[in-house]
Amino acid sequence: MDRDHEAPYQYDTRLIHGQFRTEKWEYDHHVIPPITASTTFRLDSASRGRTGFVDFADPKHAAQAISPIYIYDRLDEPTVGMLEDMMRDAEGGETACAFACGMSAISAALMVTGRAGSSVVAHRTLYGCTFSLLTNWLPRYGMTTRFVNGGDPEAVVAAVDDTTRAVYLETPANPTLQVLDIAAVRRALEPINARRGAKDQVVLVVDNTFATPWAQRPLALGADIVVESLTKDVGGFGVDMGGMVVAPRRFHKSLKGFRKDFGGVLPPASAWRLMVYGLSTLGLRIERQTETAGRVARYLESHPAVGRVLYPGLESFPQADVARRQLVDPKGRFCPGFMVYFEVAGKDIEESRARCERLVNFIATHSYCITLAVSLGMTKTLIETPGLMTHSSMDSRALSEAGIHPGGVRMAIGLEDADDVIRDLDEAFRSI
Repeated sequence: MDRDHEAPYQYDTRLIHGQFRTEKWEYDHHVIPPITASTTFRLDSASRGRTGFVDFADPKHAAQAISPIYIYDRLDEPTVGMLEDMMRDAEGGETACAFACGMSAISAALMVTGRAGSSVVAHRTLYGCTFSLLTNWLPRYGMTTRFVNGGDPEAVVAAVDDTTRAVYLETPANPTLQVLDIAAVRRALEPINARRGAKDQVVLVVDNTFATPWAQRPLALGADIVVESLTKDVGGFGVDMGGMVVAPRRFHKSLKGFRKDFGGVLPPASAWRLMVYGLSTLGLRIERQTETAGRVARYLESHPAVGRVLYPGLESFPQADVARRQLVDPKGRFCPGFMVYFEVAGKDIEESRARCERLVNFIATHSYCITLAVSLGMTKTLIETPGLMTHSSMDSRALSEAGIHPGGVRMAIGLEDADDVIRDLDEAFRSI
């Protein structure tokens, strides 16, 4: 049997086994991939070292039937390389580059697509740190951002000018879970790119953290580049940080070069755990989390203390049609995911905010299976209030434009029993 033949094997099976043979490291007799424990690698000669530096980040080198020359961990190393290969295949891309965290991956994607004097068009609802990157840091390097409603492809196109080099979307968006039509944005950008040269194309970048490649594959929908935090549900256990960029082959050298010079390198030990424990269990975990999230969302939607619930699996979800087309697992089944967003009801904004804070404070003190903490995609259910916590870098106007309510709560469902999660929520609601 040819164990490297891909055709007969399902997506979830390949997340477990990856490649039996890889140019990164020959481990045909290892049941579990090995892990490196050295930051530097012995060289046989100066000429071999020179060859390694010349070949570094050369995409043609990856196609050669020889082992790569490893020199130093920050350039390249085998364990991280195997994880990159698996994520490249999971997202259906041509090349992948791993980073120390999701934000370093996002920074790399935007830096290699832009340059001083260029601009980004971004959906207005974003992770707070991404918003800070776009508004506080990129302008220092001569890159500006225009925020629009990414759910309106015409608004996206209207914001694109001669300086625009990237359109940046999160979908589902953090924290409101707004689902953006990637294919529609792609179609809207095609006439612009048809008039531009290869170096001036508008690159569509999509953050796939909330969905993961299990529930959404943006490249197949028209995105050029996918970024994601591996810290979240790809890792799954909350013990390692990591980030990934999956991109066309033409970005291979610039991504590897950016990582070499700017840092943000993923440690081999983290890469090993993300690959061996995270990817291999991704489908099982998301299926369980999604089932529980649906039950929790329906409970919240019926609760009198809740003003609104946003969850792609509810019929009331504003982008339900797009979600059903776009959020599908590798077998084509609807997979609305493990994130739930809801707003605590109140007679006005201030009361809603105050009741929301009392709710999460009660949970922090009294709940057994819901934890007040940032991050998401763990085995444990996490809850936070974005306006006070993860998105606090945004002022009140930016929060309002992003649709983030002062009484909003973001829940990341874990692997607990659904009845237990609902029991803890019910007790917390009674306290306010």
